[in-house]
Amino acid sequence: MSEAIPESWQAALEPVLSAPEARRLGGWLQAEEAAGRTIYPPRGTRLAALDLTPLDRVRVVILGQDPYHGPGQAMGLCFAVPQGVRVPPSLLNIYKELESDLGLPRPGHGDLSAWARQGVLLLNNALTVEAGRAGSHAGKGWEAITDACVAAVAARPEPSAFILWGSHAQAKAARIPDLAGTQRHLVLRSPHPSPLSAHRGFFGSRPFSRANAFLEAQGRGAIDWQLRS
Repeated sequence: MSEAIPESWQAALEPVLSAPEARRLGGWLQAEEAAGRTIYPPRGTRLAALDLTPLDRVRVVILGQDPYHGPGQAMGLCFAVPQGVRVPPSLLNIYKELESDLGLPRPGHGDLSAWARQGVLLLNNALTVEAGRAGSHAGKGWEAITDACVAAVAARPEPSAFILWGSHAQAKAARIPDLAGTQRHLVLRSPHPSPLSAHRGFFGSRPFSRANAFLEAQGRGAIDWQLRS
């Protein structure tokens, strides 16, 4: 692994990072880049979700599948794109639900860093992707690392809200013993916000207000979901 693991996550991830699978992942990524393949997000941003959201500050977990595979889009936070990049369709639907749920105006950008800094872990299942090839880095070893991230949050005594959009996120949660049958955490499941599935139950699911109600009841404070320019 060429990326430095943030200090707050090191103890939780050390066992999986020392395993052969993680070493193979690091070698495979180096070989892909040496072969001239473009990988998103760029080096230095692949662990942005962990950098911006220390383990002991996580209050909400939102799980994505893999990074955007278009140029300039991926920034290491699931569903997010940098300022100045067009808001992708799934994120636009998230903003529509945010407006419907909390009455907040739709942001004019796709940068979700403000959520991450408040304790919203925006974690993809795979943390890299080859340019133009969605899902191309699935099954290469990232899953063991991101499973360990989710398990570390689930094992903490502080209650957190897990927002699981779509079958991939829900399947990941089912692999985590402390989360699959939990009574301590809030687990919200709905269809993915993609235009292909959002009308099957994502719209109207009210994940933002439900997560905040749970966090406030647990004494952990509400997330300010409003994104400002």
